[in-house]
This record gives sequence, C-alpha cells and structure tokens, in this order.
Amino acid sequence: MLVSHSSAIAASCPSSTALAITTLRLNNFRNYQPLDLRFADEPVSVVLVGPNGAGKTNMLEALSLLAPGRGLRRAKSDVLPRRGAGKPSDGMAMTPAWSVSAQVITDDAPLSLGTGTLPQDHGEVGRRVIKINGEFSSQAALAEHLAVSWLTPDMDGVLAAAPSERRRFLDRLVIAFDPAHAGRIQRYEKAYRQRNRLLEENHRDQQWFEALEAQLAESGIAIIAARQSLVEALDAEAASPWPAFPAARLRLEGDAEDWLATMPAVDAEDRIRGEARRHRLNGSAAMPGPMNSLLVVRHSGTGQDAELSSTGEQKALVISVILAHARLQSKRLKRPPLLLLDDIVSHLDEARRRSLFDLTASLSGQVWFSGTDAALFADMPGHPSFVFVDAGEAKAEPFFPAAVRSS
Repeated sequence: MLVSHSSAIAASCPSSTALAITTLRLNNFRNYQPLDLRFADEPVSVVLVGPNGAGKTNMLEALSLLAPGRGLRRAKSDVLPRRGAGKPSDGMAMTPAWSVSAQVITDDAPLSLGTGTLPQDHGEVGRRVIKINGEFSSQAALAEHLAVSWLTPDMDGVLAAAPSERRRFLDRLVIAFDPAHAGRIQRYEKAYRQRNRLLEENHRDQQWFEALEAQLAESGIAIIAARQSLVEALDAEAASPWPAFPAARLRLEGDAEDWLATMPAVDAEDRIRGEARRHRLNGSAAMPGPMNSLLVVRHSGTGQDAELSSTGEQKALVISVILAHARLQSKRLKRPPLLLLDDIVSHLDEARRRSLFDLTASLSGQVWFSGTDAALFADMPGHPSFVFVDAGEAKAEPFFPAAVRSS
C-alpha cells in the first residue's frame, strides 16, 4: 500500500534541475584499476550490488569526492591510491596518481568534473587537484556545480553522537547551501588554535589576544548564523511525517545561539569578546562560540531526543533529515543533490524500504544505493540501473536482472 504514496510525494516536491551521472571513470582509486561505467542520460537511480569488500563503498566514496571536502570517509589523499599501483621511475620510489572523473547531465548544461592527484617521485604525496570542464579549478567552484549528500552505516547514530560529530554533520549540510561556510570554519579553527597556543605559552600581549578574540567573535557569529538558518529550514521541512518515517524537529543550542536570537549580531559579538576576555584573565581558555554548539534532533512521534531513542529510530531520524535536506536543495537552489545511500536498505523493514524508494524517486537528483542482495531492490520504481561489483570490477545493467526477479 505504501507505493500508492509515491504520486502524492512527487506532487509535494517542486520540480528542479534534473541531474544524472552518465559516465564515471576511476583510475588507481582504492581497489579499482581503470574503470569506465556509462549510464542513461536521465536521472534514474543506480544500485550497486556485490559481496562485502567488493568495492561498493569505494565507488560511492569516489563520487563523494566530486563535492568539496575529503569525502564520505574523510580520508587523506595518500591512502586513496590502489595498492601496488606505483611503479619505479628511474630507480626511485613513486607514489601513484589516482583520479575520479564524471560526466554530469543537468537541465542547464553538461558538466565534466574530476579530481585526483599527480604522480610524485621520492614517495611524496601528490597534491589533490580539481578540474571543471577540463580546466583546473577550486573546491569552492566545485560546490557551485554539484552538491553531494550521503548516508553510511557509520552515520546511523550521528544525531546522538558526541557534539563535535553532530557539528561536523551539520556543517556539511550547511556547505551545500553556503560554500563559504567551509572557509569560515577553517579561519575560526586556525584563530582558535592560535589563541590556545598563546595561552599555553603564557603570552602577555593583550592586544594580540584581543585581535584574535575579535576575529573569533566575528567569524563565530557568522558560523552560528549560517547553522541556525539551515536548522530552522530543516526543522520546517522535516516537521511533516512521511510514510513510515518520523517527523524530525531540530534546534541548535548554545550560549552564543541564545544571544544571537535576542540581540543584534554586533552585540552578540561584543558579548563573546567580553566572555573570552573574562575567562582568559581567570586563567581559562574557555569561550562561547560555535565550538560549543549542540545540534538536538527530536522524534516528533515519541517526543524523545535522538540520543534517547532506539537504534532503529535514530536511523529513521537521520534518513528523515537527509531527505529533508535533499528536498530543500531542490526547492531553494533549484539544484538537486547527488544522494549516496550506502548499505541502508538492508537494515530497514519492508514498509520503510518501500517508502524510502518512493521518497527518493520523487527527487530530481540521482540516487545511488548499495547492497549485497539485489532482490531487496526488485520493487524500486523508475527502472534503476544496476551495477554488479566484485573484486574491483563492475558491470552495469540498465534493468533489474530477470534471473534474480524469478528466483
């Protein structure tokens, strides 16, 4: 009966630019040698099927690197090359290059996106580079062309995890709407480390401290404002329950958040500077700001915060938030995300599995699933493409295999 909700779901989601990966090429990435996959020029879902350890998550990680940041595993570039791919060059050790590239179809124009490293001698790690339409570019420019969201098994409990993990999760969602948010965080963290180092070294230069604290207050309020704006939007978007998934209510807690809600931003900055100075003169490095923000997500049905909910409900809540974020991107940016769902379906009951298929089918963006059992995807709407993965090799099929359907 849940399949009947799909038309209502589609009607509630406004149309936006369609998006589809039509070609994916990997070279020396993780367990892949040269790999070339081609798909239809339309945003059909893609299902990766294969045994554990075959390379399904590696392929999704490659796609996640087409967005700003270090991808769904937050891995450094030196661990991404395929093992054994390097060859001696004039007797010198050589770090192999790796690359990920994709052809992307949108309603506006086709795009060619790529990232990877160049080979380096003496065992050095090559610098990661980005190309857009064949030209060297930046991560900020990459964010203007493609948004990638993902959900992995490790993220099932992220809404109940340590505050720092929740902040990292929220900041990744914010960057999809505001690419400059990443730079603000980097500047804030750099100044925060400088202040802590000066305190540890017992520096007495009050002007230096005051300059750093002014910078921290200004950038900190900007970070909090960006977070708060998205949390409010997600709270409104996720407040309505969808079939088989709970409504989620979100809020951002913290002293600086309270100040920003009750006074002008410039006054909130003054308050942060004053508190930072007071703590510093009392011998403490503590100060209010975005390092203390706490994302709280509540299950509307039970009234419980995520950290008090069952494991199954925590998983359902994070799916609700990720889908709400994807819908917001379609509505506000007119640019749907590439959504990567790694081994999510196998842990859902039938009702939630069917509902997830309907909800993702209503998105304008392309959705990539992975799993070990192809039969779990037999009832997906929209004729998804299947990719069978085994030991770093992959074969694409434009339809669900009849042999599996009849088994």
